[in-house]
Amino acid sequence: MTFKPHEIAFLREAELGRLATIQRDGTPQNSPVGFAYNEQLGTIDIAGYRMSKSQKFRNIAHNNRVACVVDDIVSRNPWRVRCLEIRGTAEQAQIPPSIGGAGDQLDTAIIRITPRRIISFGIDDTETEPHQLVPDIRDV
Repeated sequence: MTFKPHEIAFLREAELGRLATIQRDGTPQNSPVGFAYNEQLGTIDIAGYRMSKSQKFRNIAHNNRVACVVDDIVSRNPWRVRCLEIRGTAEQAQIPPSIGGAGDQLDTAIIRITPRRIISFGIDDTETEPHQLVPDIRDV
């Protein structure tokens, strides 16, 4: 399994992530995105309005290396954050059309990320002092 159970639970409760892609000229682009964990494939699927027309979608056609970060702030006093960084490769993919609500603006095009490296921090350890936490870094 690519993600550990506590990481999957974290992904399922998260509402927003940030996707970093590389533009044709080599400059990075970072975009807020909605996402879903695809349990069948072990991927992160990013959908959105007019996805097939977006710069991030076009970027991965030329450079498929991406990083996606999902994080939150659990406490401000003491300062405690949780973070999951997913580095990997992305592909342009298609999903079936959704029914109702979003109309024709919700594209069937998605970005599908296959994880290659996962950096997990503070998700499963709520007891250790925040500045003593050690990230779980692994290639998958």
